[in-house]
This record gives sequence, C-alpha cells and structure tokens, in this order.
Amino acid sequence: MTYSEKSTAMLYLAQVQTEQFLGKAGLRVLAAQESETTWKLATQEEIIPCTDPETWTQNQLVLVELTENRQILSISDAKDWVLKLIEQYLSVGITPEFLQSEIERAEQWRQDLTLQSQEVARGRLEVEARHAQLQIVEEKLNKEKVQLDEEKQALQEQRQHAEEPDEEDELSPET
Repeated sequence: MTYSEKSTAMLYLAQVQTEQFLGKAGLRVLAAQESETTWKLATQEEIIPCTDPETWTQNQLVLVELTENRQILSISDAKDWVLKLIEQYLSVGITPEFLQSEIERAEQWRQDLTLQSQEVARGRLEVEARHAQLQIVEEKLNKEKVQLDEEKQALQEQRQHAEEPDEEDELSPET
C-alpha cells in the first residue's frame, strides 16, 4: 500500500455477513472512524461486498480499511481492538455521564480562561494607556527643562553682562 492510499484510507467497524442478507453477502458497516479518537455510528445500512466472507464467521466483528473508491485494503479481527477499548475506557469508569461531566468541566475551564484572557488584555491596555500618559508627561517635562535651561542661560548671560564693566568706564580716567 502506498502512502497516498494509506492517507486516504478509512477505517470501519463491520459485522461479517456470510449468509445472504437482503440479497447481499459481505461486511455490514456498523461505525466509521472520523478522527483518531472519534467514531460515528452508521446511520444507514451499508454492505461492503467481500470476495472471501467465508474466511470469517457469521456476525464476527472486524475492522475494515477501505480506499476512497470503497476497495478493501485490509480486514482484521476486531476482538483485540474492542478489548483495548474496554481496558482503556470502561475498566476505569469512563462512562457517557463521566465524559459529559468532563466536557462540561472543560467548557467551564475554557470560559474561565477566556475571562482571564480578557482581564489580562484589559490590564495590558491600561498599562499601555498609563505608559502613553507618562510619555506625554515626560515630553512636557523635557520641554520645560529645555525652557528652564534656556532661561537659566539667558539669566547667566545677563548677570555676566551686568558684572562686566562697560568699555567706556574702563577707558575714562578716574578723577
């Protein structure tokens, strides 16, 4: 089997029908795998023609891998798969009610995380607004500092100019 065939193959749980069943012999589809962890029960009866249904016993559960063209890639006994499901889920008390409560708990957790995320975003916006206000105040203070420095420089120049003797005073003789 090539990679492209493997990537488009679908897995089904089926029941072997070796006797004529509604005029058809083959594999009766019971469920289809939708994702790695999700299966969907068959809503309508579908029989997949099988060239060697005699290899399997009547009503035996099998896993069938099909191509998109509904060609059988592989058939295997579903016993080990069913036992694995029982071991993984049913032996530890995973019931539909437990799963529903976990779904509800996960939804509550998602809602809590959403609220927390909104609070963090609101806090970040407040910090950004305060930062912008601080930048405005800093710019204002810098302008005032520049203005004060200019005024200080002007006052120093005036004081220096006032302390220097006039040239006329220096040139005139003292009487």
